Amino acid sequence: MSSNKFFLKKNFYISKLFPKIKFSKIIEINDVKSLDKANKNDLTFFDSKKYKNLANQTKALFCITTKNLINELPKKTEKIIVNNVLSELARVTKLIYPFSDIDYPDLSLKDISKHKYKFVKYGNNVLVGKNVKIGKNSIIGSNTIIEHDVEIGKECIIGSGVIIKNTLIKDNVVIQDNTKIGQKGFGFIPSNKENFKFPHIGKVVINDNVEIATGCTIDRGSIDDTEIGENTYLDNQVHIAHNVKIGSNCMIAGQVGFAGSSIIGNKVSIGGQAGVSGHLRIGNNVKIGGGSGVVNDVEDNQVVMGYPAVSIKKFLQNKKK
Repeated sequence: MSSNKFFLKKNFYISKLFPKIKFSKIIEINDVKSLDKANKNDLTFFDSKKYKNLANQTKALFCITTKNLINELPKKTEKIIVNNVLSELARVTKLIYPFSDIDYPDLSLKDISKHKYKFVKYGNNVLVGKNVKIGKNSIIGSNTIIEHDVEIGKECIIGSGVIIKNTLIKDNVVIQDNTKIGQKGFGFIPSNKENFKFPHIGKVVINDNVEIATGCTIDRGSIDDTEIGENTYLDNQVHIAHNVKIGSNCMIAGQVGFAGSSIIGNKVSIGGQAGVSGHLRIGNNVKIGGGSGVVNDVEDNQVVMGYPAVSIKKFLQNKKK
């Protein structure tokens, strides 16, 4: 059974999702998951050799992929060969989760006073959806909206004008005013007639002792989750796109932007107005100078700066020239 509680799910057998393909096993699909998260009854996808190590070890029985990647997958995995992996993934995910491509308003919202939250303090006009959980000694500011099934841990402080959806928040988290968390990310499949919106069925996970400053935007995951590690601090107006994973004890200055699916290590410091491109890996103990544009992976313990970002030594040499 799917563990995704934020979106309505429809059940399909694999043969109904791909009627033109003959499968050796006709199994009901449990969920759509990334290569490393998928179990045998899940549908997964593989579209780049960058992820071949995950492909080799996937437990999924069914994988959407291309002809030139099939040898990287286990023999037990049935290969669903297509021309465009992301287009097919979007199509079937939309079938399984029909309401995940648009953020529909939560019509279950009620004034927080209609719910019974012991030891929770709150301001005026706080709206809470169905099945929301809020831990003891948490404080919720005025005009904040917490949509259905969101979980907030103990001793959290949520500012005013905050909107939270599709999110799990652990203990001692601080979220300042006007931050938006858990909305759909920016993703679509372009075509001549219309742009097909890519469904976003992931969530946001915020771990213990995280602090998020004013006006930040944190998108939920598309297939995977967006995650922020414990004791990480975000300054004002930081944007985190879908599927980004930020490690623990990181310090992110104002107006930094992360493109989708990048993975940031532990104890990473990033100066203001820097940008990190998508599908990158930034190692542990990395320092990225303000205003930099990171377009390549960065190994552990590096200090980089500039656009494109290079080692601080090379940056200074280039500046002298």
